[in-house]
Amino acid sequence: MGLDHAAPTHTAPLNEAGLAQIEPGAPVAIIDIGSNSVRLVAYAGISRAPTPLYNEKVLCGLGRNVLSTGRLNEEAVRRALQALARFRVLCETMRVGQVFVLATAAARDAENGPAFLEAAQEACGHPIELLSGRREAELSAYGVISGFHAPDGVVGDLGGGSLELVDVRGSAIGSGVTMPLGGLALQDLSGGSLKKARKIAAEALKKASPQLDTLRGRTFYAVGGTWRALARLHQAARDYRLHVMHGYSIEPDDELSFLQVVEQSDAATLAAVESVSEARRPLLAYGAVVLEEVIRSGRPREIAISATGVREGLLFEKLDAAARARDPLLLAAAELNRLRCRSPGHGPELQAWTDAFMASLSTPETADERRLRHAACLLADVGWRTHPDYRGEQSLNVIAHASFVGIDHPGRAYLAVAVFFRHEGVAPEKASPLLRQLAGPRLFEQARLLGAVLRVAFPVSVAMQGILPRTPLVMRDGALVLTLPPDLRDLASDRLSNRLRGLGRLLGVEARIEVEG
Repeated sequence: MGLDHAAPTHTAPLNEAGLAQIEPGAPVAIIDIGSNSVRLVAYAGISRAPTPLYNEKVLCGLGRNVLSTGRLNEEAVRRALQALARFRVLCETMRVGQVFVLATAAARDAENGPAFLEAAQEACGHPIELLSGRREAELSAYGVISGFHAPDGVVGDLGGGSLELVDVRGSAIGSGVTMPLGGLALQDLSGGSLKKARKIAAEALKKASPQLDTLRGRTFYAVGGTWRALARLHQAARDYRLHVMHGYSIEPDDELSFLQVVEQSDAATLAAVESVSEARRPLLAYGAVVLEEVIRSGRPREIAISATGVREGLLFEKLDAAARARDPLLLAAAELNRLRCRSPGHGPELQAWTDAFMASLSTPETADERRLRHAACLLADVGWRTHPDYRGEQSLNVIAHASFVGIDHPGRAYLAVAVFFRHEGVAPEKASPLLRQLAGPRLFEQARLLGAVLRVAFPVSVAMQGILPRTPLVMRDGALVLTLPPDLRDLASDRLSNRLRGLGRLLGVEARIEVEG
């Protein structure tokens, strides 16, 4: 594919929140006519951190037996057209400003695909873009770029009809390839034999050597409903309780052993299989076969599950270069700060206040750690409306389970634990063992440190804007010093002193309050 795009093919004006909307305030919607499902997702607008308003899918199975018969199944077509007519009414009800409709492999490969697309366009009331394999790979790559911070690896988008593989490095898209290895297609080609399906997948993936040869030691970004369903079952089998798909990371050896269990088992016996729709369950084994062959051929460092793909890639494509460069995690955190915090201007001041504090320490902070700290500052007051006894727990739940992108699970754990500590104190045993393990030793200690700093900040500022810039907290001559201006000298209470000493103990230094002048 060789795509290193610097400029989008579509642009729109940005508002203050970084949104590029077709009509001011109007939602946008994407209808994705896939080989297995037909889905509608409506978003608040076109943004670097798009907020879904509504999401509905219908498993129609358009791609079932297309490769053997050459035609879309009549019952599948009926179900798809019925879903599209419903989606049209839903978009009108939501007053969607513009609807983008995409069709993929099944409509592309079937001899009656053109007739179906004509009927589909009439049913949904909007023009349909029939994606080529190249175009589908490009949008999938954009979707991963939009959803991961500085991605580096190969994107694999497994649909019902096809598998697209494409290399991504930061914001650059490399060469891509499409193959008929979607779950429905592979089931059809193999005649229902997993042994034959494995041979077909292994042979087809030889054509993907330009992508798989570069995968060794990098990340494989798994896109598509079947692979997300497998990840959900993997979480259940490992008793992993942060049930967020996006950014869920799996080690290849662990994944291989799990995939073999899936291939050898009746899907109905798998833990948490009730979370997977009955229509998708027969495809799990075929998705497992393909992922197993990708892992064996490509030898990735990890498999990362992506909830962002073609739809999010289309939205990302429509942003200009400045909007694309913005950080989706910080944008989403800023939106929560605006909606849920007492004084939204306090969050950015916390960022600057903690910047000065961190700069005064002898231990350096990485750029990624600084980014996470900035997000935590924006989220530090999201639980203030909760009953005081539950502010820590509520904040942890809101943050750990938020629909953030641009963050992995260790980062989620850091954010949630840091704000939890801000409310509950920084004793390590207070933290969730799962989140502590997820964060890892360094991020966990960074969360404790930030939690202790926030416990000093809030009794000084009362979460109000305009105070922190006047009350710096820094290390000076080996001691921790909080400076108050004369008009705020009465803030120096026992409560504030105790919290400052608690931070000093964490750092192993003396702590004191000074009054200017």
